Amino acid sequence: MFTGLVSDVGEIRSVHPRANNLHRITIFCGYDRAGIAQGASIACSGVCLTVVDTGEEDGRTWFAVDAADETLRVTTVGRWRHGARVNLERSLKLGDELGGHLVAGHVDGIARVIARDDMTDNASVVMARFTLCAPHELARFIAAKGSVALDGVSLTVNTVDGDTFSVLIIPHTLAVTTFGTLAENDDVNLEIDTMARYAARLIEMR
Repeated sequence: MFTGLVSDVGEIRSVHPRANNLHRITIFCGYDRAGIAQGASIACSGVCLTVVDTGEEDGRTWFAVDAADETLRVTTVGRWRHGARVNLERSLKLGDELGGHLVAGHVDGIARVIARDDMTDNASVVMARFTLCAPHELARFIAAKGSVALDGVSLTVNTVDGDTFSVLIIPHTLAVTTFGTLAENDDVNLEIDTMARYAARLIEMR
């Protein structure tokens, strides 16, 4: 489990397709190599992936993960290339502060940015509003003032209009995640709130 609070921004070191449509992806990060255990879970732009190897190169730590066919189909992972930046979050430990909302790292689909509006004060960006379009089958799970995870970032939904919704991003989040460079027509991994999913299922069962 995760909280949607990004702790590092990694850089794709390499992507190697393997048999059975499996991709071996290595990612540079700022974590201490000694603290990354093989088999550990790391959310990479919202996708929970398992560490299969670690190493160091030119003084930088890297870790490797494997992405299977389902992950490549449902998320943006299949589009990652050398040099791409990804939000990273280590899995929760008992006693950790739950600062965002509970995020499983199980991406439901891909949302597209249809507008970015920067709000400035003396030429400095003080906030950014992103308007996104969600897949139709997921839009019903998104509610104003509810939670979503976009590329692994826990966010509060500002407005909802059909399949579109908006979020407001503060300068700190713009600075410490990949949202600073996010632009119109970019795609992001979308995970709906787990509570919304179960509430909808209970209603359907009735």
